[in-house]
Amino acid sequence: MKFLDQAKIYLRSGDGGDGVTGFRREKFIEFGGPDGGNGGKGGDIVFVAAENLNTLIDFRYSQHFRAKKGGNGAGAERTGAGAPDRVIQVPIGTQIFAEDQETLLADLATPGARVTFLRGGDGGFGNAHFKSSTNRAPRRADKGWPGEERWVWLRLKLIADAGLVGLPNAGKSTFLSRASAAKPKIADYPFTTLHPQLGVVRLSHSEEYVLADIPGLIEGAHEGAGLGDRFLGHVERCAVLLHLIDGAAGDVVRAWRTIRGELAAYGGGLADKPELIGLNKSDAMTAREATGRRVALERASGQKVMLLSAATGAGVPEVLRALAQRIVEQRSR
Repeated sequence: MKFLDQAKIYLRSGDGGDGVTGFRREKFIEFGGPDGGNGGKGGDIVFVAAENLNTLIDFRYSQHFRAKKGGNGAGAERTGAGAPDRVIQVPIGTQIFAEDQETLLADLATPGARVTFLRGGDGGFGNAHFKSSTNRAPRRADKGWPGEERWVWLRLKLIADAGLVGLPNAGKSTFLSRASAAKPKIADYPFTTLHPQLGVVRLSHSEEYVLADIPGLIEGAHEGAGLGDRFLGHVERCAVLLHLIDGAAGDVVRAWRTIRGELAAYGGGLADKPELIGLNKSDAMTAREATGRRVALERASGQKVMLLSAATGAGVPEVLRALAQRIVEQRSR
């Protein structure tokens, strides 16, 4: 299934049903009087967060959603039937933005979250509603109220506990495949990952968490360089970030500062999130190179750097355990 994390759709709730003008005409009833019923309510547009969805690809092929009109009233003061709601299922973590793509209208971040987005129009009054002591035979009946309509943007932010960030070819996809049952594409050229990937890390029978891998960032990503930074939204909800750095590439400090700069330029609180730094590809470095680059990175970042090799699995369990501890700490706060 193709991954799609944003889509523009058109919504319109249902119009209310019309009221009717009617009079009782029954045998042996001399003065029947008005009995026109009211119209029924139009259908609402309702969004529901569904657990079995993980992409917005369905909205590429179906972009217009309309609820039905309410039923018209009838004689004998019968009210028209209310129209059913138009329920739209979206993945958990979907945000609904106005057409300007900046105004947040709704956020469905929990399973089963439900929001009535557009309300259907109310039904019009029949002539029985306007009967009074001075107006015994009203001939007025109202049309139903129109529904609401608007274009909106759907934007999906994946729900994960930890997120992988780093330059292209830092080994993020290899790490994800080593840590979980996910099977991302792995190759020796940059930008192998073109869309976010999720994997479930199971440390024990009762301990597990979700790890998200996003396409690699390069310098100037916030200005559109490379694949840009649009996929960073998928790690905004993460409790902790794992910053993987290619230790065999040489200047590890510059690589770390490049990604930190892009996180700060993106905003969204990413630069303030807890960060775990992993110096990857220890199998491609000598012991002296690994020690020197690790020390340089610790001095620049001011925090502990973990040495690992996603290709061989060395140091991976320790990193996964450290991630789990950070997640528990952040979630408890």
